[in-house]
Amino acid sequence: MSSPTRPAFFTLVAALCLIMAIGVFAVRFLHAGTYSMPGGGAVYGALGCLVIAGVLLFAWRTRPLAWIAVLATPIALFPTLYSIMAESEEVISLYATDASGAPAELRLWIADEGGSPWLGMPRSKATEHSLDGNTFDMLRAGSVSCVKPVLFDEDRETVRRIHGLKVKKYRVARIAGAIGMYPLEAPDTTVVLRLDPCAGDA
Repeated sequence: MSSPTRPAFFTLVAALCLIMAIGVFAVRFLHAGTYSMPGGGAVYGALGCLVIAGVLLFAWRTRPLAWIAVLATPIALFPTLYSIMAESEEVISLYATDASGAPAELRLWIADEGGSPWLGMPRSKATEHSLDGNTFDMLRAGSVSCVKPVLFDEDRETVRRIHGLKVKKYRVARIAGAIGMYPLEAPDTTVVLRLDPCAGDA
């Protein structure tokens, strides 16, 4: 008696999960300079995709387990897809520290206005990493430079304008905004930071 054949649907889902898991790490090679390891939800999503692929390729005969893996696929795919899309356009690294003093590499979208680069983020993130007025190394387009972020919070017109520039620049922001996953207009919790060159670097 011949052994059962793995359903083509399981193979297809497994292949998709493997491609997405690899993509989370591979897409970052598009950026010049020091490689930036993914973290947070992107890594958890990639690991979830690998587990799902393993189940569908090697434990598919246990049908309840295989179908649980299939049902869990969207949960694992969402953060991996978002990470890949977010890294497919310009992203910079800002080398900061977190509230505990541990090193933190912040991967951020960036916009330019008036000859200066600008960042936007939740107020809590800027506060946690003490970004206002301190100096940090920034990796952009393969080059590292020293920058001194200047926080704009009360000036909501500037916040809205810079946020709008980011939305205009980044395709993934517009796509995510269309499905309600990213604010197309700056919420009250958003602040922006102008990245001034450090003294002596201007």
